[in-house]
Amino acid sequence: MKKMDPFRLSHRASALSSLIVLLGLSGWSLLRAQSQQPAQKPAQNQPAPQLASQGQKPASPQSPQPASASQPAAHIDRNAIVSHLNLAISWYRDSNSKVQAPGEPSDVIYRDNAQNFAAQALRLAFQSAKEEAEIISTAGKDDTGDDDNQPDASGQPNYTRFQTRLAAQMAGLQSQIDAQNKAIASASGAARQQATAKRDALQGQMDLYKSMQDAVQKMATFAETTEASNTGLAGTINTLARSVPEVLAVPKNTANAKSPATPTPAASTQAQNSSPTGLVGQMVALYDQLTDMHSLDGIVAETGRVRDAASAVRKPLRDNLVATIRAGNIVLSQNPSASSAQNQSAPASPQSAADVQKRYRDLTAQFRSYSDAMVPLAQEADVLDQSQANFQEWRRSIARESYVTLQSLLTRVAGIAIALGAVFLFSELWRRLTFRYIRDARRRRQFLVLRKFVIGFLFGIVIILGFVSEFSSLATFAGFVTAGIAVGLQTVLLSVAAYFFVIGRYGIRVGDRISISGVTGDVIDVGLVRLYIMELAGPAVDLYPTGRIVVFSNSVLFQAATPLFKQLPGTDYTWHEVALDLAPSGNHKAVEQKVSAAVSSIFEKYRPSLERQTGYVEGHMEFQLKSPAPESKLQFTDTGLELLVRYPVELRKESETDDLITRTLIDLIDQDAALKAAVSGSPKIRAVVKG
Repeated sequence: MKKMDPFRLSHRASALSSLIVLLGLSGWSLLRAQSQQPAQKPAQNQPAPQLASQGQKPASPQSPQPASASQPAAHIDRNAIVSHLNLAISWYRDSNSKVQAPGEPSDVIYRDNAQNFAAQALRLAFQSAKEEAEIISTAGKDDTGDDDNQPDASGQPNYTRFQTRLAAQMAGLQSQIDAQNKAIASASGAARQQATAKRDALQGQMDLYKSMQDAVQKMATFAETTEASNTGLAGTINTLARSVPEVLAVPKNTANAKSPATPTPAASTQAQNSSPTGLVGQMVALYDQLTDMHSLDGIVAETGRVRDAASAVRKPLRDNLVATIRAGNIVLSQNPSASSAQNQSAPASPQSAADVQKRYRDLTAQFRSYSDAMVPLAQEADVLDQSQANFQEWRRSIARESYVTLQSLLTRVAGIAIALGAVFLFSELWRRLTFRYIRDARRRRQFLVLRKFVIGFLFGIVIILGFVSEFSSLATFAGFVTAGIAVGLQTVLLSVAAYFFVIGRYGIRVGDRISISGVTGDVIDVGLVRLYIMELAGPAVDLYPTGRIVVFSNSVLFQAATPLFKQLPGTDYTWHEVALDLAPSGNHKAVEQKVSAAVSSIFEKYRPSLERQTGYVEGHMEFQLKSPAPESKLQFTDTGLELLVRYPVELRKESETDDLITRTLIDLIDQDAALKAAVSGSPKIRAVVKG
């Protein structure tokens, strides 16, 4: 159904009310004109119908009347009632939603008490508001005029009362018409004409009353149709009540009963959880507690405003009660029966006694109406005081919890600072000990690199243990992350792992000569994931730098198809040999002695260096080695008899040593004819170790 404009509805209601008043005035004028004509006896015995405009008003025992002329009833402000309800509803919602879910078992109790108090106070506020709306609707009539057009509790005109009075008047008018019909049947001549004229006048008045009845019926139907618009104080109260159905759904007689405490699932779950242990968790908990304290301060202030509003609504009711009691005392002092108790000879007036009883009934009804509206307000004020005390105690409890949380937070921060200080102290101690006790630059660098990894790992552990509280979730997350890293960075991880093998006891150092994947060269750098080699090339005996840097991943150490060759640590020498083809008829023994002596004479120049290297290896490996020295032997080959003389040479001086041996042997062969005759070809110098 299409919703009509409230302004148009009120305009139509006013127009129809004016129409009804005009019809009533017209009917009263007709009755007055008719009453001036002579009437027959039967018609004089009938009661004359009275309309709303005649000013007669039946007494209502339930209608509160002013206490006395000197003490008028205090005015009850509609706006104050509506404002009080709005504040109570807003306070009720804030009490249930502004404070976060409890974190301690005691907080659950405080929250349940707050919810119960809020629901009780709101129910009492609505109970009092409905009683006050009834008082306003009943006491708002005009005492000197008709009450049919006065608004009822919903702010609409009282059409029911007007219809009742109109029906009574129509019944009286119908009795007069029936009497006139009987008179017409028995009369004749002029009397019959006069009775007929009077009946026609009464019938016209009856038609007017029927028109009035139809108009009132339409207006009453219209008022019922538009009742959903909730105009007036009672309608406003009903609209506000529908906004909180969870509170006002309980019966009225159970408004003061406390509902059992039922903690919400979220509150129960959090209350059972242990306090946060991580730094971030404690900071969040402290922030939540400070926020709750601020919210509770606002709710306490809001509770005070609701109580002030309730006191403002309660004041005129209290004043009216006091005025009613004083009016009762005045009636008691003016009661004739009271004075007759002192003077038994004075007879009591029946009319005065009936009037006193009526006034007492009116005052009793008035007192009951005001007390029914004021008692819930007094109860509400008491509930608001209890609720305010509960909020204040709840705030003190949260303040104590926040103090404990702050202490724990500061303790954890201090613990993290001490742990980080210990890690940094350990790092500095490691660095100092490395520079003091490790002389080898390469080994020192390796220890410093290892120090970075260890310190970084310890630093991460301290941070994780300090900031993280949910270690189960962290372990799950770390497992997934580790799996992803292991798959995506497989080669990098292998290179990092191989680095620790490379820098081991027999690992690769800068300056070592190695052969890897067919490349021979000197190591110039060992990184965390890569190995850098200066490439060497040339004849098998004489190697020289090519000027190229070969880079290998450290993971090559774990590849079976790519062998790695390096010198034994501390043995920077290699083996070369001199080969001479001998004639079958020559003096082989003399040739062997002369050539061996020549090679040994050159070897004696760098023998001490090789012996020191051998001693270094024996000291570190705890293994006895034979000192390298030249060796000679004769062997048969495909070309005949061959003399071999093997000798050690230093890696950095092998070219110089081979050149010196070559020149010495050439001079020896040229100067000795027997030696020259015994050697069939030119001497050949070659490397014993290939690659």
